[in-house]
Amino acid sequence: MSILSNHSRAVSLIALAAFALLSGCSADKPASAAPPPSRPAAASDLPDVLATIGDDKITMAEIRARVGDDLDQTETRYLRARHRLVDNALQAIIRDRILAAEAQKQGKTIDELVAAETGTAAEPTDADIAAWYAANPNRTGGRALEQLRPQITDFLRNERRTAAVQILESRLKDEQKVTVHLEPFRLQFDNTGAPTKGPAGAPVTLVEFSDFQCPFCNRFVPTLKQVEDKYGDKVQVVYRQYPIPSLHPFAFKAAEASLCANDQGKFWELHDLMFQEQSRLSVRDLKVAAGRLGMNQKDFDTCLDSGRYTEQVQKDMAEGARVGVSGTPAVFVNGIPLEGGAVPFEKVAEAIDTELARAAGS
Repeated sequence: MSILSNHSRAVSLIALAAFALLSGCSADKPASAAPPPSRPAAASDLPDVLATIGDDKITMAEIRARVGDDLDQTETRYLRARHRLVDNALQAIIRDRILAAEAQKQGKTIDELVAAETGTAAEPTDADIAAWYAANPNRTGGRALEQLRPQITDFLRNERRTAAVQILESRLKDEQKVTVHLEPFRLQFDNTGAPTKGPAGAPVTLVEFSDFQCPFCNRFVPTLKQVEDKYGDKVQVVYRQYPIPSLHPFAFKAAEASLCANDQGKFWELHDLMFQEQSRLSVRDLKVAAGRLGMNQKDFDTCLDSGRYTEQVQKDMAEGARVGVSGTPAVFVNGIPLEGGAVPFEKVAEAIDTELARAAGS
């Protein structure tokens, strides 16, 4: 199994590192800064009365009143890490067993089986190496092609081998009738008051935590449009506010402005305009934008100046922190996190299709 596990792990790490750098606006404190504890601080694990001082009781309710948000964030991190660990181990065991069974059937070792599956197609040509070098200038560090040729060759070889093995695995899972009963990890949201597009009863809900000044969130706007065009009433889109003031000083007020626009049924119009004109997000610019969109100017200005939705924006940010959001955009399909920030439409569509198939089969 060394060929499969070592190569796929190397390719995955390279791809993830590059994608993370290019796909989201990160908050000050990434999720990895606080490793998950060995046990979650769930109410079911802890007594209601934690201590007494004479007749005076210190209860779990008091603890929650003081550090409830931190407890929720810690528990979510733990549960996500536990599910990821279980799922990774499960997939590895399935992979080991189906490959071992097929290798035994063909009278080969697993390495021989994998080598036969990949064949000579895994070996990159000089043209392949040159094409990858030309297409990835941001990953070459200015070094010459000849300097990087061995690394690019290994990367492409491993990438192709991994892809071939994945095709083999998919076929063997069907032939050997593999059924996975482990459900994806899902998060629950309180979307009360959040702007939405699409019917509340849609079989799929896409929740996006976003920042109006974030360039990566801007990149995700066309993807939302593609989702709307392809899936229509099958998907409800929910927009949650997650401005990152340390990076984007105008983002918090822009978030408030979007909710003021929502009062007048103009959220999505202002949403699109603010992303089109990200350099014009001052309070004055926002008021001008409201007028351009035909809103009641006095009502909008009063709403924005009064800070009517400051608490709502803060609530969204707290909700995002609770579920592990550390950068934007953060996208969830039926509560399942889509890792990678501004992921391409194909990845979103794959997640939606999976959920639609699940709903159809339930």
